[in-house]
Amino acid sequence: MTVGNMERAELFDAGSKGRGLRATKELNTGEVIFSEPSFAAVVFDSLATQVCHSCFRHQANLHRCAQCKFAHYCDRTCQTACWNEHKQECGAIKKLGSAPSENIRLAARVLWRMHKDTGIASDSQLISVDQLQEHVADLAAEDFKQLRADVHKFLQYWSYGTRQHSVDYISHIFGIIKCNGFTLSDQRGLQAVGVGLFPNLCLVNHDCWPNCTVILNHGNQSAVSSALHSQRRIELRALGKIPEGEELTVSYVDFLNLSADRQKKLKERFHFDCTCEHCSKHIEDDLMTAGADSKPSADKVKEVTVFSKESLEKIEKSRVEGDYNEVLKLCYECLQKQENVLADTNLHKLRVLSIASEVLSYQRSFAKAADYAHRMVEGYRKLYHPNNAQLGMAIMRAGVTHWHAGQIEEGHSLICQAYRILMVTHGSNHAITKDLEVTMHSHVWSLSAIINCKFIDFTVFALGDAHTDRAGAEDVQAEQGCVPNHEGRCTEALNTRNLHR
Repeated sequence: MTVGNMERAELFDAGSKGRGLRATKELNTGEVIFSEPSFAAVVFDSLATQVCHSCFRHQANLHRCAQCKFAHYCDRTCQTACWNEHKQECGAIKKLGSAPSENIRLAARVLWRMHKDTGIASDSQLISVDQLQEHVADLAAEDFKQLRADVHKFLQYWSYGTRQHSVDYISHIFGIIKCNGFTLSDQRGLQAVGVGLFPNLCLVNHDCWPNCTVILNHGNQSAVSSALHSQRRIELRALGKIPEGEELTVSYVDFLNLSADRQKKLKERFHFDCTCEHCSKHIEDDLMTAGADSKPSADKVKEVTVFSKESLEKIEKSRVEGDYNEVLKLCYECLQKQENVLADTNLHKLRVLSIASEVLSYQRSFAKAADYAHRMVEGYRKLYHPNNAQLGMAIMRAGVTHWHAGQIEEGHSLICQAYRILMVTHGSNHAITKDLEVTMHSHVWSLSAIINCKFIDFTVFALGDAHTDRAGAEDVQAEQGCVPNHEGRCTEALNTRNLHR
C-alpha cells in the first residue's frame, strides 16, 4: 500500500470524543488501513549512540555525524536520508555546544518542519500539526512546572533559529507532543528507542478493547538503488473484520489492568473518562482478581494480594539494584504464597510469573523459565484479545524459552501460534515475523538474541508495563504522554494519543 494513502479511513465527528477516524469500506483482519511517516521523530538521549537516528534500528558500530558529533547513523545512506530532518538541528547543536533533551529536540524538529511545510506535510495529512489537541491547561502543577522548564531550555536552543515564537505557542507545541507522542521501538520490537509525531494516527481514539493496532515499520534503506528504499512509518492494522462506517480505535494503555485502574491512568495522562464497554461493564475484572479453583476464603485472597503487592515493590527495588538472585528468591516466596490462593489469571500472579520467567531465561535456567512462561501464557490467553500484539510477543518468548529448554516440539508449536498472531499485528515484512518464518521452516534458531541480548530490564513484558508509556521522568513504567520510557519496554501497541480533539 502507498505510504500516506488514506482511502480506507476518513475523519468524522465522534461526539463526546471529539474528532475520530472511521472505516470507509469493510476491512479484513490484518489489513493495513493506512501507513504514515513521522512528521518529526527523535532518538532517546540515553540511546543516541546506539540507535540510528534515521531508521531507528539498534545497531553496533554506528557512524557519528562529523559536524555536531551527536547524531549517529547506520551508514552514509541513512545519514543522507535523514539530512533534511537533521540539517537545522545539526547547526543548533554545534552552536549550543551540546544536544538538549529529546523532548526539546522533538519540539524543535516539529517547528522546523512546520516552517517548511506549514504544518501539513502531504495531501493525505488530515489535519495540521498545530491543530492537534493539547491539555496544557489540565496539567498537574508538577507537570506544568516541568513544561515551563522545557520551554526555557528550548528558547536557549532555538535562539539560533531565524524565527522566534511566543512562550504560549511553544508551550502549545510541547502540549501537543505530550498528548500525541508515539513511542518508537527498535527493529525487534523489544526496546523503546525514540518518540515521534504522526498527525493522522493522532486522530485515532481509544478503546480498551480496540479493533486496530499500530506497529512501526522501519523501512528499507539497504537496496543499492535509492529508488527502492522505503521510509520509516507507522502502520495501522485491523485486528479483525471491521465493517464500513465503524470507528477505528486503538488502546492507549495495557488492557491487563483493572477497569478502574485503566480509567484512572487515562484520566491522569490523557484527561478523559473512558466509557468503553470493557470499562463500563468491568469486563474481565473478575478474572484479573480471581482466587484459585480451590475456593480460598475472601480474607485469604485479600491477605495474599497485599503480600503480592509488597513483594512486587521489593522485587522492583532488587531489580534496580541488579540483585537478580534476590529477585528470584522474592518471586519464589511470592509464588509459594499465591499457590492455591490466586488464580493464574490474577494480575499479581501473572506479573510474578513474567518476571521469574524473564530472569531465569537471562540466567539460562530454561527448564524452569519454560514452566513459568507456559503458566503465564495460559493466563494471558484468557484475558487478552486473541490477536493482541502483546499476547503474540509473550507466546513467541515462551516458544523461545521452550526451545532453549530442549522442548523443541512445544517450542515450535508456540512459535507457530505466535506467528499467526504477529502476522495480523505486524505483517509479513516485519523483522519479527521474518525471523519466526525462518525458525518455522528451517529450524534455524535466529531468535536467540532475544534471550542473549543485554538484559536491560527483565520486566519488559511484565503486567502493566509492557505497552504503556510515561508522562514524564517520574514514571518509569513506560507509560508516557510525551517522552517514552528508556528502559527496554516492549512498545508494539499505540502508547499515547490525542483525546477530545
